[in-house]
Amino acid sequence: MARPEKVAVVDEVYEKLTKAQSVVLVDFRGLTAQEATELRKKLRAAGVELRVAKNTLTRLAAEKANLKELHVYLEGPMALAFGYEDPVSPAKILSEFAKDHKKLELKGGVLEGKVIDQAMVKALAELPSKEVLLGQLAGLLQAPIRNLAYVLSAPIRNMVYVLDAVRQKKGEVA
Repeated sequence: MARPEKVAVVDEVYEKLTKAQSVVLVDFRGLTAQEATELRKKLRAAGVELRVAKNTLTRLAAEKANLKELHVYLEGPMALAFGYEDPVSPAKILSEFAKDHKKLELKGGVLEGKVIDQAMVKALAELPSKEVLLGQLAGLLQAPIRNLAYVLSAPIRNMVYVLDAVRQKKGEVA
């Protein structure tokens, strides 16, 4: 690669590193072209971009983005999965794909400007989706109100039970 092309790649990777909500570094050695294409399709469908760049150029971009700790993970053929919309989706998709394709190995990544290790990437992949988390939050917010309504309606409900019991008793006597 000529010098201007290398500078362009460094600038492109730097821009993606700073723009993305999350980045997952993955070692893709041993994947066939068909498997790599399948992986790219799954990532593209979720709005995740997969980019392969030389490690030296990625190091320069990481230094420029103040992510020097990323150097530890830049060994061997490495691809970067950039998640712009959902920070969890790159980790989820790559983790699921790695279960079926043992050759794919998650190395580390970046989450909102901080370098994370392999364990954190796997933990991120196990998080529920945004929709599920919002549903759980709505349920938690709704629970106290529901309980309050239940407690406030208890005296009225008990009064109805007492009146019904009195009615049934008078019906037996008559």
